[in-house]
Amino acid sequence: MTTTTDHRKVLTLALPAAANALLDMLGVIVDLLMVGRISTYAIAAVGLGLQSLMMFFAFTALFHIGTTAVISRYIGAKSFKKASYALSSVIRFGLWSALPFTTLWLLISTQLYTLFGTDAMVNELGFEYVGVLTAMIPFVILKLVFVSALNAYGDTRTPLVVKIVSIILNVALNYLLIFGYGSIPAMGVAGAALATVIVNILECAIYALLYIRRRTPFTPMWGYSIPLVRKLLRVGIPSSVDRILSVGSYMLFSFILASYGTHAFAGYQLGLRIEGLAYMPGIGFTIAAMTLVGQGLGARNPAQAKADVILTMRYTILFMGVLGFFMVGVPEVIAGLFTDDAATIAYASIYLIIVGLSQIPLALNFVLGGALRGAGDSATALKVNLVTLWTIRLFPAWLISLYWHDIVLVYFAMIADTIIKAIILWRVFDKGEWQKIRL
Repeated sequence: MTTTTDHRKVLTLALPAAANALLDMLGVIVDLLMVGRISTYAIAAVGLGLQSLMMFFAFTALFHIGTTAVISRYIGAKSFKKASYALSSVIRFGLWSALPFTTLWLLISTQLYTLFGTDAMVNELGFEYVGVLTAMIPFVILKLVFVSALNAYGDTRTPLVVKIVSIILNVALNYLLIFGYGSIPAMGVAGAALATVIVNILECAIYALLYIRRRTPFTPMWGYSIPLVRKLLRVGIPSSVDRILSVGSYMLFSFILASYGTHAFAGYQLGLRIEGLAYMPGIGFTIAAMTLVGQGLGARNPAQAKADVILTMRYTILFMGVLGFFMVGVPEVIAGLFTDDAATIAYASIYLIIVGLSQIPLALNFVLGGALRGAGDSATALKVNLVTLWTIRLFPAWLISLYWHDIVLVYFAMIADTIIKAIILWRVFDKGEWQKIRL
């Protein structure tokens, strides 16, 4: 039986994390909202650039997931010195990884536009956008490490405060750099990218300063443990591959939908970004599930860990179900906030109605997948995702596009994957093998 303390514990973790993720997404939405006033080409260019950024974040999931799983175990076991040593090891590993990750990002992002065969104007604007974003990659990696460590401890409020400051700055910089003001020239999509770079550097600097000045729960040190990094990689690499598969599926969908024309493609990109707002409660409660499972297993209390996940799942269903209701009910109104183009609004509305119907099973995917990763069982989550993505989503969507060229059926293949994956993850979670994992 759940108590008031259980509810408070879940909400104290999840709501600030969800608000943080929402603000992060709003930063993305601000980019789209402002460049959307430039042209449809700008929407498509920035939208595709943001998808390549999603691929980069998929690679860096090894830091995010691995750090949370390892450090939350130490926190649950009250081994705070080991938690601090683990954070130090991940910071150094992140610094060493910055150059290869930056190179990887540049290769992926610049090739994406050519691969999708988008309009020449979209390509030109896209190359400009992602070229500027490259400068922020090392800072993003370190920021992710600090945020993940704080989440693992149970502190989701500090990242929220930092994000509030940065989002205000992001809005101001977007306006100044995209449209220009006084002596500041209008830079268009490059201005949107530059604003994002500046904000991410600032966030990283704030976390580093808090850490050095002992304003976090972790003791600053410069130690490095290969066994600890191996633990992180053992959990993080399957999670990273899992995220890459998921992001890759979005990109393959983009590749399929690019053949439907610029307006259909822009509508999909816009709908995808709007749907991302509904993801935010899911992300927040996923972070709560990961943290609570790790801490529960670290404290050798798997029964409490399972109860916490089920309670977290109920809250996620409530929040995402309500957002799905609005996506189905008023899609044109929502899409119309971001563009005046009628064709783009129509295509975005089709997407929103269909995915709005799948928000409850998507909530299960978020929380149950997060719980397995928090327990260190990221390999199982990867296997489930691998099977359903190819057999239920991608291959059927390709066949539908090839023989029927029906965008609605393509979207239905996508939500079929979401529903079946939720059923499988629940069965895996309920079986309880994740409770026996030792890191």
